[in-house]
Amino acid sequence: MDIRKIKTLIEMLEESNLNEIEVTQGEESVRITKDKNNDESIVKNNLTNLSVENEDLSGSDIVEGNIMTSPIVGTFYRKPAPDKEPFVKVGDVVNKGDVLCIIEAMKMMNEIKSEHAGKIASIEIEDGQPVEFGQTIVVIQ
Repeated sequence: MDIRKIKTLIEMLEESNLNEIEVTQGEESVRITKDKNNDESIVKNNLTNLSVENEDLSGSDIVEGNIMTSPIVGTFYRKPAPDKEPFVKVGDVVNKGDVLCIIEAMKMMNEIKSEHAGKIASIEIEDGQPVEFGQTIVVIQ
């Protein structure tokens, strides 16, 4: 299970009224419990075969901010057309409701709009690449 997915689950738990989330993916499972005393999340991993390859987890590449995830499975596009400028670039300031990208699913072009106002801290997907449901696409500070 990807460390970014675990981080997203922790953030979802912190923002909700739930006290616990448990996710199983194949033979891997993660249980995240909110500490009732100080509302910090405690992660208990029961991962039997977790490997992190080619990822530097030292913290230098981790970008803090509001994470925008893909609401659907499809193909990620940063531009409205191949000959046009991208909707957003790293460093751009966006408002809630601004279009961040397009995700094509079943020949339908779906505009993905910002749920947060702020500055684009990172774009996690390359133009034209496949994207999974719940995968981080943009981080907004």
